[in-house]
Amino acid sequence: MNVHTPIGKSEAESSPAPAQPHAFHYAGGPTAILLIHGLTGTPAELKLVAKGLVRAGYSVYGVQLAGHCGSEADLTATGWKDWLASALEAFDRIRQDHDAVFVGGLSMGALLALLVASHRSDRVAGCLLYSPTMFYDGWSVPRGSVLLHGAILLGLGRFFRFRENFPYGIKDDRLRARVQAAMESGRSEEAGLLYMPGRSLAQLLYLIRDLKPRLPALRMPVLVLHAREDDVTSIRNANYLAANLGGNVEKILLENSYHMITLDQERELVIDHSVGFLKRTEPRRLAAPSLSLALNRGRS
Repeated sequence: MNVHTPIGKSEAESSPAPAQPHAFHYAGGPTAILLIHGLTGTPAELKLVAKGLVRAGYSVYGVQLAGHCGSEADLTATGWKDWLASALEAFDRIRQDHDAVFVGGLSMGALLALLVASHRSDRVAGCLLYSPTMFYDGWSVPRGSVLLHGAILLGLGRFFRFRENFPYGIKDDRLRARVQAAMESGRSEEAGLLYMPGRSLAQLLYLIRDLKPRLPALRMPVLVLHAREDDVTSIRNANYLAANLGGNVEKILLENSYHMITLDQERELVIDHSVGFLKRTEPRRLAAPSLSLALNRGRS
């Protein structure tokens, strides 16, 4: 979720977790949506939105990224290319059973959705980006983070880990208390890790570096949902993507949430805006082959 105060090096150790025990699939209609969670996060942070999309008639899949839902040691054993491989493998599997597949994600998951679209540009129907994280510049991020990020890119990430701090990306007081309790008790499969290893933050920065030059070539429809009061990533992130993506981008700002918009007080709005985007986008995608077939018949 968030990146905050650096403390000492991690000493967490454990054996690797099974491949994807916390992934989910909700069966629905012929059009599918793949949802990707954030760095140190869990598929659970997307389940409420997923269920709303299923009610609207879509099949929804939530991927568990490599190294996640376990310990810090599990996470640091993987890097951004492993996380992307998890997402691509899930997309390719889903695409075998669905004519149209949209890809969405929260925070880093939104960036992975764009990378999936870049690597599968002829097969991704569109992207749903929730609180995309190109820059850690929200109001709760400590000053000096830019300099620290530079040090991490120079290979010093092994000396740092970052603790989730208040408000944990959540504006809703009761929900925040539940998420905080789950993180502090070590239930990473429910609420993600309480600490982010510096090595993992470095991998995110490498991912962003790979993604940036790809943006102008991404021409599929994109929805960007971002909280105006995002505590982790300011609306500069949404503005940057709207200005640099090569296709049609719908940008919507939410007024009563923090970073974790798929869980927070406006999650129903997130669902409504997502369904509206899908319904506006899906008919054009699915009608195109029929239109082409009709034109060819008319010429024969």
